[in-house]
Amino acid sequence: MTHDVFELMNNATRPANILIVDDDQELGEMLRDFLAPDHLKLTACLNGEDGLKELQSGKFELLILDIMLPGISGLDVLKKLRQSNDLPVIMLTARGDDIDRIIGLEFGADDYLAKPFNPRELAARIKAILRRTKQSPRRSESCELGDIALDPRTRRATVNGEPLRLTGTEFEILRCLLETPGEVVSKDKLNERALGRRFMPYDRSIDTHISNLRGKLERAGAINETIQNQRGVGYLLIPGI
Repeated sequence: MTHDVFELMNNATRPANILIVDDDQELGEMLRDFLAPDHLKLTACLNGEDGLKELQSGKFELLILDIMLPGISGLDVLKKLRQSNDLPVIMLTARGDDIDRIIGLEFGADDYLAKPFNPRELAARIKAILRRTKQSPRRSESCELGDIALDPRTRRATVNGEPLRLTGTEFEILRCLLETPGEVVSKDKLNERALGRRFMPYDRSIDTHISNLRGKLERAGAINETIQNQRGVGYLLIPGI
């Protein structure tokens, strides 16, 4: 058995450490039991302060974060986290609370789920993100266009040789656009690649992530390449001249 095969098998059986920050204790206990058979080990915190302390351990591979928390809000937790950490984050929002959902995505959340939700849907979102972050380096090739370069093996992005901090979702969107510069990539494909789920009507998640990505590229000095919207179809990355 080769080292690579052994490593992949080991990763498949090793429980993934996930942190949930939600003041609903029963929800945390229910999710812990529900996710355990899928090798997902859940640690629960009831407030943002304790959640931030737990995150300092660096042992978690994903954060489930409720927006409505006692004390420091979920959005403030996310804002503090994103100052130095690209850990994938799924936000939990009140159903129909579009403003909080959009702000959460703008602050750097990878995905969101409205309460009340089906635990199977949450499990599917978690698995999609973990698959994306643990994909085999053998199938990952570097992408480069003008000022922008991506190395999927290290999950590193640069603009003019300088590091560009992206969330996992933003990284996958940019990677997808870089693979076919000048060609429109549908929202269906972007959703599948970046979020691991099908595009649904009225879901503006990809649009918000694209907006965040545009801003980061512009601030980093990627002035020769631009992301354009093809209304009703998708997005394309225009190479610089």
